[in-house]
Amino acid sequence: MVVKKAKIVIIGAGMAGLTAANKLYTAEGSKDLFDISVVEGGGRIGGRINTAEFMGERIEMGATWIHGIGGSPIYKIADQIGALQSDQPWECMDGYSGQSTTVAEGGVELSPATVKPISTLFQKLMDFAQGKITGDSNILQQANYDKRSIGDFLRQGLDSYWVSKNGETELNGCKEWSQKSLEEAVFAMYENNQRTYTSAGDLSTLDFISESEYQMFPGEEITIAKGYLSVIESIASVLPPGLVQLGKKVTKIEWHPELDPRNIPTPVTLHFADGSHISADHVIVTVSLGVLKAGTQPVSPLFHPPLPSFKTEAISRLGFGVVNKLFLRLAPVTDNGHDLKRTHQFPCLKFVFHQPDSKFRRKKIPWWMRKTTTLRPIYQNSSILLSWLAGEEALHLEKLKDEEIINGVSTTISNFLIQKSESENSESDSNCCNKMNGHRNIEFSFSQVLKSQWGSDPLFLGSYSYVAVGSSGEDLDAMAEPLPRTEESSKAPLLQILFAGEATHRTHYSTTHGAYYSGLREANRLLHHYNCI
Repeated sequence: MVVKKAKIVIIGAGMAGLTAANKLYTAEGSKDLFDISVVEGGGRIGGRINTAEFMGERIEMGATWIHGIGGSPIYKIADQIGALQSDQPWECMDGYSGQSTTVAEGGVELSPATVKPISTLFQKLMDFAQGKITGDSNILQQANYDKRSIGDFLRQGLDSYWVSKNGETELNGCKEWSQKSLEEAVFAMYENNQRTYTSAGDLSTLDFISESEYQMFPGEEITIAKGYLSVIESIASVLPPGLVQLGKKVTKIEWHPELDPRNIPTPVTLHFADGSHISADHVIVTVSLGVLKAGTQPVSPLFHPPLPSFKTEAISRLGFGVVNKLFLRLAPVTDNGHDLKRTHQFPCLKFVFHQPDSKFRRKKIPWWMRKTTTLRPIYQNSSILLSWLAGEEALHLEKLKDEEIINGVSTTISNFLIQKSESENSESDSNCCNKMNGHRNIEFSFSQVLKSQWGSDPLFLGSYSYVAVGSSGEDLDAMAEPLPRTEESSKAPLLQILFAGEATHRTHYSTTHGAYYSGLREANRLLHHYNCI
């Protein structure tokens, strides 16, 4: 007697989907039990991992960092396949190292002694919010008074810091910056950096309590020499040809939360944009939280019947933001049509912008650049520069033409990289506010642009998840619950729809390793269901 294999369809060929497929396909005895397919709406594997090439340089359009090498499964795979070394330079190969130059709007270069107190304050506040230290100082105790959002907590911490300084306001040699305005602007630079880390466009929407549940691996943060895609390709390499089907965008998921299994041979049916359909016993949904948010709207429901309220409410409450990367190529220096060696390298530039209420704000700097934190070569002496944008600025970037981007970035840096005048050169070098020197002997211009567009891509509709004010880690747990719930129906087939992806992991959301763990979790759930483990 031939036993019918259980049909398992995995939606999405990103980290979570391919990890689940790998685990199911390689499990002992699984080939006699399961008929596995991965359907991917796009034309490539990887999902939010997308290693690409720009002007001959290897870059990452999506996931970039291994966040801590101690215990990371991504690091382990990359190390095993030899992906951590390359003869070719790669993006951020020198990590966060390398000397950076912090410059305030108007060309005011800030000394490390000026930046360090605010940098230390911000790090201490975030360490407290993340549960790494306790509130053993007056600043932390006062900042902890109202803990609704990270944004509120950080600003209370800054206010408490100012109170402790007894109102110092004067800065020596700075015409347009007071001590307080400069400190606030430096603090805002670190806040904007945190926006790209978390994808929360506004830190006042980022939940305080849940921040301490987020877990990080110890050790340094690194990028992958041979590209993040090398890890994905290694995971997928065990799957036979045809198991992963590209260009299969799912438009409807029909499931049966209440029917008797004797009346439905396969309880789930997937409908595709090309008009085809496929039936399955189990479906693992690994689409992004952004796609789930869109798919639970009445105007374009993805699930039929709709998901139960516990699931839709969790989807609605959790945050899902947009972070985009902007790459620019420095135009070659030429003489009579011949390329010359660049005599001035672009600095690793950190931007300190005037705050919205300042009369010194340069009106020509475009609004979408004003929350950008850095513009830096992707590695030392590279002609490719990288900047990160988050929130509404990142979304607006997607709409801009290349010429508009080049003009906007050029205008911005022209208000930062300003050469000293002779009179300013005569001032003391110990002044904490010196005009820039050495980077405006030549004009920096740009010839090519490449940007990610995660917000408008219908297969993602954003970048990664965060725990928003009003949601909690319990919502992340709810995201991971399979359907139907046992208590909802004693008759309906169990594990019809399972959920994986970074937004389903309570402590490692927003990361590739969180997606990896979630894929293993759902594969193991099915293996346990069929008594394979």
